[in-house]
Amino acid sequence: MKNTKTWDIASIASIPLIMTLGNAMIIPALPTIQKTLEISSLQVSMIITVYSLVAIILIPFAGFISDLYGRKVVIIPSLVIAGLGAFVSGYASWQVENPYFLILVGRFLQGIGAAGAFPIVLPLVGDLFKAKEDVSSSLGIIETSNTFGKVLSPVLGGIFAAIVWYLPFFAFVVLTIIPILLMFFFVKAPEKSEHPPKFRLFLKSVVTIFKRDGRWLCSIFAIGCICMFVVYGTLFYLSTILEDQYGFNNIKSGFILAVPLAALSIASFFTGRVIGDNKLLMKWITFFGLALVVIATFIGAFTTTLSPLLATLFFSGLGIGVVLPSLDALVIEGMEKAERGTITSLYSSMRFAGVALGPPVFAIVMKVSDQVLFFTASGVSLTGALVALFAIKPPEK
Repeated sequence: MKNTKTWDIASIASIPLIMTLGNAMIIPALPTIQKTLEISSLQVSMIITVYSLVAIILIPFAGFISDLYGRKVVIIPSLVIAGLGAFVSGYASWQVENPYFLILVGRFLQGIGAAGAFPIVLPLVGDLFKAKEDVSSSLGIIETSNTFGKVLSPVLGGIFAAIVWYLPFFAFVVLTIIPILLMFFFVKAPEKSEHPPKFRLFLKSVVTIFKRDGRWLCSIFAIGCICMFVVYGTLFYLSTILEDQYGFNNIKSGFILAVPLAALSIASFFTGRVIGDNKLLMKWITFFGLALVVIATFIGAFTTTLSPLLATLFFSGLGIGVVLPSLDALVIEGMEKAERGTITSLYSSMRFAGVALGPPVFAIVMKVSDQVLFFTASGVSLTGALVALFAIKPPEK
């Protein structure tokens, strides 16, 4: 990689780090928010869900607009909108008597910002570099940053929430300033596509791709959704019981929540280094990773104390950690270069769908019993494993 691009990549890598913090930092504070605002578990889960629902819808359009007008033109305003949304949520929590609705408005704005920030990072890296090895090494840095954000977010969120429950919102406002300034001053990517696409052709290309490769692509999209559903659902469950059943404060909860996320991150890092371009290996890693999630979550239904529960969630995190980079690589390796931007944006939307569904579904199932919750997670994961086994058949390039 050329030295002249070092600051470019550092600037771009700050985006997934900060955007991951913007969503996951809230999780340790959710039980406190629920008690402070006197709302139900389903209502507090919507603070995560609203953010993700907006991103699901807007991510494909953000990718199209960035092709039309340039990556920076989309990313920088999106970061500003995300920071503004966090400010609205934080200010409402601080100054408004009944702030729940305005918190959701702020999270809605954050979701708009998220749709136009992190998903545009991948095509931006492709704009910056021509050599495949430079693109690969840069994407490795991006993924490492994203992974670090996953582990760091519950810890920082717990510390901030221990000071005052709405501080994570204001912390994100300050943090967004970093990638905004870095992107503005250091990233010199092409501002506009030489052949900007037309929206009609964009839709036509999506239809064509799914007619040709719909079976295995839909399988990967479904598994990506399932993985994020289990991750964010179990995190929501764990954050709730740590305060309600064990009486842990925000800081302790934050460190404990980091355990399954650390397992996920470590597994993702090493899996990404070994899979290469072997699509058959990716398929079987996906299957066995999901099988591990099935076993771990099934055992979780019979745990009665915290340590065994954390052990099951640790192994569940390992299983999902080996699946996610395999899915990413299957999408990239199975698509022609000209189609990757469209497909990766749709894939990102489906992962956000899992994030959106996890907390509210687990909030509802928790009212039945913990056993039903873990049986649900195990059953959904088993569905994903069977899909991986029978439906993932990407074409050889």
